[in-house]
Amino acid sequence: MSAPDGSPVGAERSIGQLFASATTEMSALVHDEIALAKAQLKQDVKRGAMSGGALSAAGVVLVFSLPMLNFALAYGIRTWSGWNMAVCFLLSFAANVLVAGLLALIGMVFAKKAKKSKGPQKVAASMKQTAGVLQKAKPHPRPQTPALEDRTPEAIEAVARSSS
Repeated sequence: MSAPDGSPVGAERSIGQLFASATTEMSALVHDEIALAKAQLKQDVKRGAMSGGALSAAGVVLVFSLPMLNFALAYGIRTWSGWNMAVCFLLSFAANVLVAGLLALIGMVFAKKAKKSKGPQKVAASMKQTAGVLQKAKPHPRPQTPALEDRTPEAIEAVARSSS
């Protein structure tokens, strides 16, 4: 088993290696946060497009279906009920308005979902939290080793002999 930088676990690593490892991990964390922000922004754009599409469809249905639907529905009501033609045309128009209203309602629901989504804000808050944790982190205290001047010449000589 080895540490992220390839050194064996349990082996004491230098400050440079620790700093390089921390920098690499911080860089990976920032890249992951950016990827998360992009994914959430993409989802918000998709919801916005769905909302715009539904609202556009509501407008298109209302505009293009009115003449044909009004005539067909009005003559159908007239045939079925025998009422005055003006009342029949008003009823057919009301049916078209209801269909357009339903489509507009669907569009508004998607628009509210897109507006409620706080993807980029969540990512920014997460990054601030991560930075706050890293700023508060303190290095582990290491035991003080005596300076070379404080050591006895015999101990230094013994270490020199054992390493050769």
